[in-house]
Amino acid sequence: MSSDPVRAARWAVAACFFVNGLIVGSWVPQVPLLAQRFGLGETALGLIILVLGIGAVTVMPLCGWLVGRTSSRLVVRVSALLSAFALPLIAFAPNLPLAVPAVALFGAFVGGMDVAMNSNAVVVERRLGSAIMSSSHGFWSLGGFVGAGVGGRIAEALGSQGHALVVLAVVLAILAVALPRLIEERRALPEASSLAPRAVRFPRKPGIYVIGILSLLCMAPEGAVLDWAALYLRQEMGASLATASLAFTFFSGTMALVRFLGDSVRNHLGAVRTVRVSGIVAAVGLLAAGLSTHPMGAIIAFALAGLGIANMVPIIFSAAGNQPDVPASIGMSVATTIGYSGILVAPSLIGFVAERSGFAAVYIFFALVMLVVVLLSHRLSAADRIAVQPSPDMPL
Repeated sequence: MSSDPVRAARWAVAACFFVNGLIVGSWVPQVPLLAQRFGLGETALGLIILVLGIGAVTVMPLCGWLVGRTSSRLVVRVSALLSAFALPLIAFAPNLPLAVPAVALFGAFVGGMDVAMNSNAVVVERRLGSAIMSSSHGFWSLGGFVGAGVGGRIAEALGSQGHALVVLAVVLAILAVALPRLIEERRALPEASSLAPRAVRFPRKPGIYVIGILSLLCMAPEGAVLDWAALYLRQEMGASLATASLAFTFFSGTMALVRFLGDSVRNHLGAVRTVRVSGIVAAVGLLAAGLSTHPMGAIIAFALAGLGIANMVPIIFSAAGNQPDVPASIGMSVATTIGYSGILVAPSLIGFVAERSGFAAVYIFFALVMLVVVLLSHRLSAADRIAVQPSPDMPL
């Protein structure tokens, strides 16, 4: 296979990451519109968001199995097209009993696409012989930023249905260019005994579950900043709403920037050393945020935390997809399912703890969690050993 199709596949999978982030980000302005349409309070909205997470976590292992049985390219194509129509399903739902399953399908389609596109990114890494995972996640962050920021203005002007249709049109246009250019992993010819359908099986080696736990430990503080940082600044430091929102803006901005630079850093330092440096930076940022007494000090601290957290999950996913004797699709589904389970459960636990001890203690705790990841970073050596080497046995 020539290098041109591989480079095209690299940008194709990046476009899929952007689309996934765009769809997820476009969900943000739909939330208040959904509440307005059906007269929902905060508790009801929280339960609907929980339904979205359950849909995602339920389907992720299934999509990992499907990638293993077919190919990451096929599952990306199907799940991406389903994801494109997920937001209109919610926007056009005529009543709450139909909106709730639409939200569950939204989570399922987007979550399934997440597993498949990460698996495909591993295939591209092997063909290129260099890391692309961090920058791919950078495109996801960029898509989320555009979906939430620009989408809010569109939704304000056109309403929930008009907004959903605009997102659908943009997503389909991008996918029309990207999906034909994806590459797939080569499958060995199946033996006669392997032609019968096989049940879904979880890996027996414990190492992949350790990596899944590391994914959870890195994604939980990310969720803690995204969900609670603004409330922390507003309630405990007396910041204005505009100032409090800067915590998320600076955190997500530094995260997106570093993710675009992350592959070069990782190729230079190696995955394990990059995680160690990143974990220390993230720990310092979270600790400073927890100890800050002034809003601007906390905002700068959260920006520093974003610098550190940005590349940790992409490297963990790369390691999960390159575990010896574990298919990339299965390793990826384990890491994503465990990681996203943490994001599903963490917000309610953080709220429960913060109500009793304050948010400062939460961020100090997560600083210690980052140090645990640093101590276990040697478990991510598979990302160094395999992902940065060409894989001649995996052509088209």
